[in-house]
Amino acid sequence: MSRQWRLSAIVLLLTWPVLVDAIADSVHASARSEVGRPEFATVEFITVEELKSKIASSERVIVIDVRSTGSYTGSNDRIKGAIHVKLRRLKARLAHPPLKNVARDTEVITYCACPSDESSVHAAQVLLDAGFKRVRVLKGGWQEWLKAGGPAEPRPRVL
Repeated sequence: MSRQWRLSAIVLLLTWPVLVDAIADSVHASARSEVGRPEFATVEFITVEELKSKIASSERVIVIDVRSTGSYTGSNDRIKGAIHVKLRRLKARLAHPPLKNVARDTEVITYCACPSDESSVHAAQVLLDAGFKRVRVLKGGWQEWLKAGGPAEPRPRVL
């Protein structure tokens, strides 16, 4: 019995790296497939030109700036009329004005300064999960807005 146990232990030690790699590959494949899940597919995008047109024609649209404080370097501006909310606090802020009073069928646009709009997409998902029906992400975010010369205003100082 002792010899059989030792042989089993040796086999386990030799195959352990293969098992660990197989489990890790399975976990990573599952995480990659999250993007294909139906609830992630519901996030839509809006172009800078479309948003500029909506703002110029005074359409009712709520713009939410989820840029981190670090991404304000060199510019303390924001899209004109945007509400700045830290992404990690967005869910909690939905229970407080001004977001508390926004009707769930109002068009809401999120933007950030991420290279692939990651924070905006995450914010849009939070809003969709909270019952908002018309949520889109500004494609290219703040950088594209600046390139297109979209209207901006100074971000209010936080005291």
